Amino acid sequence: MALAAAKPWGGRFSEQTAASVEKFTESVSYDQRLYAHDIAGSKAHATMLAAQGIVSEAEREAIIGGLDAILAEIEAGTFLFRDELEDVHMNIERALTERIGAAGAKLHSGRSRNDQIALDLRLYLREQCDRFDELLAAMGRALVRRARHYLGEIMPGYTHLQRAQPVLLSHHLMAYYEMFLRDRGRLADCRKRLNVSPLGSAAMAGTSLPLDREMVAAALGFAGVTANSMDSCGDRDFAIEFVSACAQIHLHLSRLSEELVLWSSQEFSFVSIADRFCTGSSIMPQKKNPDIPELIRGKTGRVLGGLMALLTLMKGLPLTYNRDLQEDKEQVFDVVDTVSASLAIMAELLENLSFNTETLRAAAERGCLVATDLAEYLVEKGVPFREAHGIVGRVVARCLERGCEPSDLSLAELGGFSTAIGEDVYARLTPTGSVNARLATGCTGLPRVTEAIEKAEQFLGIHP
Repeated sequence: MALAAAKPWGGRFSEQTAASVEKFTESVSYDQRLYAHDIAGSKAHATMLAAQGIVSEAEREAIIGGLDAILAEIEAGTFLFRDELEDVHMNIERALTERIGAAGAKLHSGRSRNDQIALDLRLYLREQCDRFDELLAAMGRALVRRARHYLGEIMPGYTHLQRAQPVLLSHHLMAYYEMFLRDRGRLADCRKRLNVSPLGSAAMAGTSLPLDREMVAAALGFAGVTANSMDSCGDRDFAIEFVSACAQIHLHLSRLSEELVLWSSQEFSFVSIADRFCTGSSIMPQKKNPDIPELIRGKTGRVLGGLMALLTLMKGLPLTYNRDLQEDKEQVFDVVDTVSASLAIMAELLENLSFNTETLRAAAERGCLVATDLAEYLVEKGVPFREAHGIVGRVVARCLERGCEPSDLSLAELGGFSTAIGEDVYARLTPTGSVNARLATGCTGLPRVTEAIEKAEQFLGIHP
């Protein structure tokens, strides 16, 4: 009986836990990452217990001192985490009790590991929201600096991976800035929803002890407390929302990576990735491989898998806490590690990225990319758009037959397709003319793109 009672829950059991069970059920090998958050929550809880008269002031001081000493040991790498104590909570609590005696055993009054882990994970993810916002800001600065550097350079824009219309290279880069800006907004929204304290919900029904949940929440920087003790212990919406936001971030990283892989190929030759961000081949001496974008693209599967794992984990769980929830943390931690590493390396790569502007402009000059401009020119002359579309389609067919561009056709030949076409058409039939004509908000015209860059620079604190 004494062996079973060594567990914090062992009073009801008559047998010692099997070694295989201890190995299978332990989580301290990975949830020890939450040690600082666990200790911060325990210190706030102890201070509240003292304020409510549940522990004495002397006991509170002993608890705080013991927790500070344990924190120092963990950070120095001298603290021994023990698998048989299952998780980070019990490792710290056992070490505290061994240090200060009965006062340590009082710390768990009014709380359960169920609300304790919910608290720790919220504290951790709140911290990650702030950290990821900084990483996304660095990504934004890298994109905006490249956009400023190449302002005025023209490239072909694509639909269906087919050349479509001329655009400013800076406009293309700023499209990714907008994606990552939305990611920052999603994380900010996520932070607001997770920033409430579940502590005091105890196992699932709350506690009869006179806790001051609001005091603990305020001490830990939370905006308030959760409203339902059962929901508090069984909820992981906040983790799913965070990982979902991370999945969106990595999708955007993957799209950018795909373009860098394509653009750095000899078939495109649009971009040069610095040698220090590439590798070679063990057998083909001429190779320069874009490994960083390829790996980021590949790691997207891990992040999407983490989201799917969390969704699947929660889909069949009844209220409230179930041991299944132990499986949430490894997914969250892996997503955090993967996305943060990908953001950091991509921002660094972008800061050193070079575009082959002559190749980009030459590509924008071939393939009848000004066809839409010719159609819109006709609309301005009073031709209905559907009629103009058909006229320009026939112009393009003529150009394809001759292997030329619309600007290569004589005015007489162009006039044969429509009497609305005059000498002024040629100003619209160049990549520069095409870009300059697009001046509505959000379009690729130079004034609009310049405004977008200036707005982003001001927001990000960049001084060009």
